[in-house]
Amino acid sequence: MSAIPHMRICDTMALDSLSTVDFRFIHAGENVRMDQLSRNHGDVTNLQVIRCLEKQPGSNYDRLWQPYIAQWSDAHLVVAFGGHLAGKTDMGDILCCVSMDGGISWSEPVAIFDHRLPLGPLRVAYANPVLYRPPGQAVIWCFAMRCPLHYRDSEDSQLCAAYSRDGGLSWQPVELTVDYHSPLITCAGVLETRTDDGTTRYLLPVHRNTLRHDPRGSQDQLVLESSNLLEWRLIGYIPAPGSGEVFLHEGNLALGEQPGVIQIVMRTAQGGARRGALDPPVAFSSVSRDGGHTWSMASPELALHNAASKAFFGRDRRGRAVYVYSVGPYGERRGLAYKVKRPGQPWSEARAFFDTGVKNSYPTLLEYAPGQFHAVWDSSDSPDRPRTMIRYGRLSIDEREG
Repeated sequence: MSAIPHMRICDTMALDSLSTVDFRFIHAGENVRMDQLSRNHGDVTNLQVIRCLEKQPGSNYDRLWQPYIAQWSDAHLVVAFGGHLAGKTDMGDILCCVSMDGGISWSEPVAIFDHRLPLGPLRVAYANPVLYRPPGQAVIWCFAMRCPLHYRDSEDSQLCAAYSRDGGLSWQPVELTVDYHSPLITCAGVLETRTDDGTTRYLLPVHRNTLRHDPRGSQDQLVLESSNLLEWRLIGYIPAPGSGEVFLHEGNLALGEQPGVIQIVMRTAQGGARRGALDPPVAFSSVSRDGGHTWSMASPELALHNAASKAFFGRDRRGRAVYVYSVGPYGERRGLAYKVKRPGQPWSEARAFFDTGVKNSYPTLLEYAPGQFHAVWDSSDSPDRPRTMIRYGRLSIDEREG
């Protein structure tokens, strides 16, 4: 690996000046050199640090993780992320930072969900925010998950929500009606669809992993549906091949290439009590042709690397699919790369999204113009210690395709 000038936490040096990253990562069973994909840190531009751990003194946070982004106006951006409680596996508070200048500078965080505030007689903690602004509405929703504070991890959680009417400056919690009688885990965004009679429906992908603490539990990817964002119900499961060998989870929904089709692309891992990536380490996908009620048997996407880490999958206004993922073997989570797929065409070659030799994971993108995306992900200033900062950048797939 080339010598790389690792940034201090919250250092704002220009990353375009960094030398070419030179190391190998595993991509769908092949060795690929990052310096063959793109130069310097990758194709993402307008890089900024939204928040870093050293600016949270006395908070009892040991990580900042899993950000999500929404847009209030052209220059007004809202990012939610987790403040992880020391001693827990994956739970804490949900915080929000706002930019009024298109991502150049970011506000001090405000709490969306705070574990210090009792929920009636209960004490709970939170994880995995998902932001959504319904088109044409002056409101941003934050969906997340909550579980009893005494739990060590958040695998057995319930859906919770808050909304903001002032672009993320303040938040109002709201109790949802959820007709799904089992624990769930949030991770990916809301997809708006319409029925044949023009009715708006919202789909939210979630998954379940009750097998972690219950030998008779299960591991399932599923989809919830709502007509108003307040009431949610289960509408469909994504069938997995075999008998528990593959754990499908953290799936992203997008409209398919053909009218009336919805596609989900999912993170994968070995199923059951086993840990680790599949062999080969690839994502799986499924499609629905009836609005999310029934789904095809999930099958491997051999061109899409996934070593048990969240990836982003979406489709832009020109119908092109985008996949952003963690490169490397199971557990490494350093570089981020991406691929693009035109309708009817195979996936492109991989290009570097962001890599400076430090830990990066859990990317989320939001299209603000055709082929132009805001992006956020959790990052660090170390090749070994993850999730000490939240980064922002922009990606243009038009510039790469000509």
